[in-house]
Amino acid sequence: MHYLKLSSNRLWIIAAVGLCLVPACVFGAGQTLVSCLESGKKSFAAKKYLQAQNTFTRCLKIAPDNVDAHLSLAGVLLTQEDLSGAEKQFYAALRNMARTSPYWSYTYSMLGDIALKRQQNDDALNMYSKSLEYNAANVNSLVGKGVILEYQGDKQGAAGYYRSALAVEPLNLIARKRLISLEPDYFTDAEMLTALKQRYAVDPNAQELTEENRELFTKIHSAEQRGGLDYLKNKYTRIPQGYVATLNKDTDFARDILTLDGHNALEKSIGQDAIAVFQKAGVPVKDVFDLRDMKGEKIFTPQSTLTASGFAVYTEALKGRKTFLLPKEDVPPTEEFLTQVASRVKQLQDAGYVEITRSELKMIENQTKCSEKTLVTKLGVYILNVTKNERRYFILARQTADPKKGVPYYYLMAARAKRNPKIKVPSNSLVESYAFYGYTVCLDDGDLLE
Repeated sequence: MHYLKLSSNRLWIIAAVGLCLVPACVFGAGQTLVSCLESGKKSFAAKKYLQAQNTFTRCLKIAPDNVDAHLSLAGVLLTQEDLSGAEKQFYAALRNMARTSPYWSYTYSMLGDIALKRQQNDDALNMYSKSLEYNAANVNSLVGKGVILEYQGDKQGAAGYYRSALAVEPLNLIARKRLISLEPDYFTDAEMLTALKQRYAVDPNAQELTEENRELFTKIHSAEQRGGLDYLKNKYTRIPQGYVATLNKDTDFARDILTLDGHNALEKSIGQDAIAVFQKAGVPVKDVFDLRDMKGEKIFTPQSTLTASGFAVYTEALKGRKTFLLPKEDVPPTEEFLTQVASRVKQLQDAGYVEITRSELKMIENQTKCSEKTLVTKLGVYILNVTKNERRYFILARQTADPKKGVPYYYLMAARAKRNPKIKVPSNSLVESYAFYGYTVCLDDGDLLE
């Protein structure tokens, strides 16, 4: 009774049952609702989905209010990703469902799956909760609720639902896989210490978990989740003894884990592979260990292994995608920062500033002999730092009582008027006075002539 990827079971098509008690249940050449449903079920099992859809639609013509027909048609439509059509049929089933029907939990669970697939998490959570009110052991709803809580950041709560699902269905691969992925988030100190001992990563007599132990477990576990075991299996014809341990050996729950030695060997080997991959991507040998991620953090540790973000960068490099920065490259600004920059630019424009180019700023410096510091502190120039090597320049274009603030704008417009005589050069008493006496605005040291 499960859909999406919340359970390891196939989607359940409602079995035909003998509920037909009225003459209207006979169709065509004596076909009954029971035989119609059975025919649709066989088509579905044979993966003849369109045929199954047509058959179940025909069944509803025999008995428009039949719950089994609505649910079965909904199941076929889900298989074909027709979420709206399936949703319509599930609600039709609910409208006709008897209070004693065993299908209430199933139907709400499927509606939860539809909402989850649409990323309508609040609606999905509501549907799974209703499902569990009718059947607290509905595995699909337990897993679905866990998935949503995981999305919302409540990883301990999610783990609780995955554990409940496994208590009902121990071999549910989805719940087991997701539960394993959350181990660093819900393990108690005692469980984490045991897990480290199983990996031969701490003294077998250790009684207390330290913060260093916790960080080590998280690193080893992360390497496992990133496919570290498969990496070793592909690298070695036979994995060296002591690199891998097996939990619950010879049971249905057997699971390979990395030992500390295996983790260290894995990290070292991946680091060496990464060097070659980055060189192939055009990175000079001398720059490899100074590469950074897009946030500016180094991707190699001092031990020449990759950091967590470094592994992600390496993975992208394997796909031919550059997500690293060379030593001289700037860290790209975040969307949040760019929004802040745009807001500040708008504030400056509203205050009467206009943006100029770097070359125009240099021209103003040359004409006035003023230093950048003087222009900023005394003459109305504003410099907006975007990145380490990118700046934007603004000067006040609005007339003020202080003629010093209008000096840069005067020289800007004077320069532009040489190219376009139609441009009007604003008057500025300070510039005009200094020009009369043959003075420049600033002295040779770049400070303002007072």
